[in-house]
Parts: sequence; structure tokens; C-alpha cells
Amino acid sequence: MEIAAFYGFSLLAIIAALFILFSKNLIYGAFALFLAFLGVAALYILAGADFLGVTQIMIYVGGILVLLIFGIMLTQKKKSDDSQHHNRVEILLSREVWGFLLGAGVFVMLVKIISSANFKMTGDLISSRSTIKTIGVELMTSHLLPFEIAAILLLVALVGAAYLAMNRNPSP
Repeated sequence: MEIAAFYGFSLLAIIAALFILFSKNLIYGAFALFLAFLGVAALYILAGADFLGVTQIMIYVGGILVLLIFGIMLTQKKKSDDSQHHNRVEILLSREVWGFLLGAGVFVMLVKIISSANFKMTGDLISSRSTIKTIGVELMTSHLLPFEIAAILLLVALVGAAYLAMNRNPSP
């Protein structure tokens, strides 16, 4: 059952990543990025790295992806845009060909490296005990001050970004 879940989530992440790569609509690409992030988070949890899986969901899905979607949806569009080409990305054919060749070369190199590697498990078995509670207690007791400082800096950056994005010259 575990191997079926692994292959299922791997397939989900790969298909979503390919959809991001070949999609010309930014909104659809952002939603496919959501599926890719969830697939990777599920793979982390299956690998026993539950803290990384939860962090993947909280930070990437909950924060970065939401900001990306808001950035796409709230950017000002030209007045002459028609509904057929809204949020479309146009790429030159020569760039598509060079990008495909470069990606195929990196893929072949990675397949060669992985196929020549000798993966052997050594040492004791990894315990399946959750580390989220231990890490959470450590971060919220002895390491609380850096998190509070980071929260204040992020709040200042958010207020500054909202101020810079404010439209000061509204058109009549």
C-alpha cells in the first residue's frame, strides 16, 4: 500500500510539474503548482520527514502560492486586453527549443547519475516517531526571539509592499 501511495503522489507531482511547464495560462499554472507542492509534501511525509511535509504545506502552499496567486490576479492589466489572451505568456519558438534541449540534457544526466548510484541502507532502522512535537517545543521555547523578530520584519515588509503597490494616480 505504501508503494502505491508513493507512486501515486510521485505521478501527481510529475504531471503537475509538466502542466506548469507547458501551460501558457498563469492562473492554471499556479493551481498546478498547488498540486505539485501537495504531491511533494506527501512524498516527504511518506519518507518519514513529517516536519518537512508540514512545513512544505504551511510555507509553500499556505504562503508563497497564495501570494503568487494574489500577485497574478491583482496586477493591473492593459486596457486593450481581450478575454482570449488574458494572463497568457507568449514565448518565442527558439527559446522553447533551447529550453527543451537544455531540459532534456539535464534529464539524461540525472538519469545516468541515478542509475549508476549504489543505494544501500546501512545502520539501524529509522524510527517512525514524529519529530513535530519536539521541534515545535524547541522553536517556541528556547528559539522564540528569532521567530518574533522575523515576524516583525515580515510585517514591516508586507506593509511596505502594500504602500508601494498602492495606486496613487487613479484614472477618472
